[in-house]
Amino acid sequence: MQSAINIYHLGIKELWSLARNPVMFGLIIFIFSVAIYVTSTAVPESLSMATLAIVDEDDSPLSRHIVGAFYPPSFAIPKVIPLSEVDRGMDQDEFSFTMDIPKNFQRDVLAQKNPTIQLNVDATRISQALVGNGQIQFITQAEVSAFVQRYREQTTPKVELATRMYFNQNLTRSWAKSVIELINNITMLSIILAGAALIREREHGTLGHLLVMPVTPTEIMLGKIWSMCLVVLIAAACSLYFLIGGILQIPIEGSILLFLAGAAVHLLATTSLGIFLATLARSMPQFGMLLIITLLPMQLLSGGSTPRESMPELVQTLMLAAPTTHFVELGQSILYRNAGIDIVWPSFVALFIISAVFFTISLARFRRSLQ
Repeated sequence: MQSAINIYHLGIKELWSLARNPVMFGLIIFIFSVAIYVTSTAVPESLSMATLAIVDEDDSPLSRHIVGAFYPPSFAIPKVIPLSEVDRGMDQDEFSFTMDIPKNFQRDVLAQKNPTIQLNVDATRISQALVGNGQIQFITQAEVSAFVQRYREQTTPKVELATRMYFNQNLTRSWAKSVIELINNITMLSIILAGAALIREREHGTLGHLLVMPVTPTEIMLGKIWSMCLVVLIAAACSLYFLIGGILQIPIEGSILLFLAGAAVHLLATTSLGIFLATLARSMPQFGMLLIITLLPMQLLSGGSTPRESMPELVQTLMLAAPTTHFVELGQSILYRNAGIDIVWPSFVALFIISAVFFTISLARFRRSLQ
């Protein structure tokens, strides 16, 4: 009973210390509000009102057909400009694409001389450059073919593919981005808070005060873990209810309580990892460097950014030892597919085992660092 009381008071001390740190407190609010909102509402990797300028040196019916084939929402209304304004417009970032239709273009097309159209692409906008280049070529070729044949070819396929979209019928990117960003932020913030709490005590000299008190290293570590887990869970729950479900109007199919239960188990592993990294680092800058080389592989290879099936089998096997892999699978199953405990229990079991291993290793390292 005395040990539980010590753990409780040590956790309260961590909460008061966090409340007096405006930078860390502001980071929590930012990560679970602005960061998720910006990521969810950012322009996706597709064309959206791309700026296009066309130099129509031919001024023929075919060239006018091509100019009129580009319209919103993929492209803004094309602007017809003289050839002398192409370089200035590209240099001043007025146009993402410029197309130059040469003289006698229609005549050469009808004579089957294979004329060329020059397309200039602003490759600094890499996402639009990759998609827009192919789409402009497809639209232009379709207009030329329709003009030459005097009709638009419509072929009826012999086999019709009936596509049904599950869980996200309109393929709305914000539905997927918001939840994945929330999962990634839970992992990142829990590691930062736990590690920063230990480094802050070491830098302020209060860790030595704890060692002369009748508390054990296990109680000190558990006090930090439960308090930081509570902060992250409350912030994640508020983000799910008020931001994702309220402001962004993204439907949450499954049980939020079940998701938070899985997050609590996951947080035991990540906060233990944060303390482990803090015992290796001598200062906050060193902790930040260790965080980068640890967090980035965990997030990129866990299945949230790209499907695990597209990765090499060795990477898939190694990432089974990371808690983020099972937490991403658990979170997607619950929040997207309304999965119950009868479906996600393997992920819970894996998280329990990984959390126990991480906690044991971190506790051993924490005791050695105190000695």
